[in-house]
Amino acid sequence: MYTRFALLFSYLFFFLVGVFYYPKWTQEKTEATISWDASGYYLYLPAFFIYEDVKQLAFMPEILEKYQPTPDFQQAYQHESGNKVMKYSIGQAIQFSPFFLIAHLVAINHSTYPADGFSYPYQLAIGLGGLLICFIGLFFLSKILLYYFEDRTAALTLLIIALITNYLEYGSITTAMTHNNLFTIYTILVWLSIHFYKKPTFARAAGIGICIGLAALTRPTEIIACLIPIFWGMKNWRLLGERLQFFLSHWKKLVVAAMLTAAIGMIQLFYWKYATGEWIVYSYEDQGFSWLRPHFINGIFSFRAGWLVYTPVMSFALLGFYFLYRKVRPIFWASFLFSAVFIYITFAWDIWWYGGSLGQRAMVQAYPILALPLAAFVDWIWQKRIWKYLFFTILLLFAYYNLWMTHQAHKGGLLRPGDMTRAYFWGVVGRYEIEEEKLKLLDTKELFKGERKEVKTLFLADFNTITSDTIQLNGDYAQSLPYGLQIDYTHQFSPPFTVQRNEIPENAKWLRASAQFVVPYKEWEMWQMAQLQIQFFKDEKAIKRRKIRLHRFLKDGEWRELWIDSKIPKKDFDRVEVRIWNAGSPKQIFVDDLVIESFR
Repeated sequence: MYTRFALLFSYLFFFLVGVFYYPKWTQEKTEATISWDASGYYLYLPAFFIYEDVKQLAFMPEILEKYQPTPDFQQAYQHESGNKVMKYSIGQAIQFSPFFLIAHLVAINHSTYPADGFSYPYQLAIGLGGLLICFIGLFFLSKILLYYFEDRTAALTLLIIALITNYLEYGSITTAMTHNNLFTIYTILVWLSIHFYKKPTFARAAGIGICIGLAALTRPTEIIACLIPIFWGMKNWRLLGERLQFFLSHWKKLVVAAMLTAAIGMIQLFYWKYATGEWIVYSYEDQGFSWLRPHFINGIFSFRAGWLVYTPVMSFALLGFYFLYRKVRPIFWASFLFSAVFIYITFAWDIWWYGGSLGQRAMVQAYPILALPLAAFVDWIWQKRIWKYLFFTILLLFAYYNLWMTHQAHKGGLLRPGDMTRAYFWGVVGRYEIEEEKLKLLDTKELFKGERKEVKTLFLADFNTITSDTIQLNGDYAQSLPYGLQIDYTHQFSPPFTVQRNEIPENAKWLRASAQFVVPYKEWEMWQMAQLQIQFFKDEKAIKRRKIRLHRFLKDGEWRELWIDSKIPKKDFDRVEVRIWNAGSPKQIFVDDLVIESFR
């Protein structure tokens, strides 16, 4: 009864969030349903069924210009064969296909929307399809939890996963990402594994093979899903011989499962062969794994995208492995082994923050497995009268925190997924409005507050003397006529503006570098935003660096004074250098009236 209520409540909450609070299919550009990575997963479908152009993707420049799902072409890369190769695996596109076909039928029979694969019907269908997949996953998760735990424990665990983890984001809003689909695949896989060992049938073996194959076709590393059916129900390692005997007695069913897994995996190989002439293609180019030096500390605890920083409630799941071992040992080893291998692979990936994700999105698909030790912990805490109430209080706090984060990642705007820092996190957590100055904490740890005293100008450049690094500005971008500094694609760096150590007063505690800036067109790609840098040097070694990204504060065509403050280091240094760097951006930025000051 409790679990049924929890499931229905989760359905209602996810529906309200996804359809009324933040329907991504009504958003544009990089906030649309089919944008960023999701547009790469999806691209197979219009390429095959609308444009019949899988090798060159010649239709994409027009799509990028019209819909701007990404700032530039990121969905595929130029292969040495001369053809374009999709970056992402085809599995997600296969799961999208029923919703894509419905949308395409609507578009070709509706004069309002172009049947181009990216107009409103496609965005809507993929978004709602993802919500439906989420509902299926929650349904099977509720059945799994009820199978092993009593009703109230299963209900509370389901609510924790749904409302207090970042599954809320990927199950209700950003539903087109692979994590939502994989979450559901894992719930079905666990359910089939449970019942296969109760009554091994060819149908259940086939279902297991399809789940593993589809998971691996969606994200190749998910091939580790095979650990779940192999070890499910094993109480201890002494039963390996018994499990092997079971497999031998049902070898035909295992062959069916393995053949289906392989057949589904071959879909990707056939695509690569068709597109490039090669059976195996590594489509992630220079991105890869550090198997011997996985990024555990950053991936779990960093403020940039640490799993337990942004989903702290899952720390109870890790603690719960102890109670799972004590209470439900037959599922402990499969759950623990899978989780350990999954976490290792997830954080061995060099892009361990996984782009602009809310917390660690790559952990979401493991939640159906981690829900089991979480439930074991919940079951234990129910028995503790005092600790139980403290636990409920913590859950309410974490629930509020998760809702705050979800809001700030979208409408609130304070959360900057993938771009967070410790200083910025503590500057905004729990707030709904901040001073714009705090945005600098995304790039620097130091922010001066208060009234400056004993200000002394150490350097001034108005750029009115032409050198090889300065050019004439036209009237639209001249702040201090007639000349100024232009930074662009061919002039990426300003000259260094230098102050010697002996020019800085002994009692000064801070330095400020400020200037007037204007951009004709704002740079939206964070990694290409021009930077104002201040560096302290001893000989040729930089002993301290600080920077801010200027485009965070600039609007098209508007001059604005911006500055960066830095504490003067206690370490010995001989000079300070201030520079402007364009960070590889093709956009222009104009600079005038640069000043370096010391103060207390």
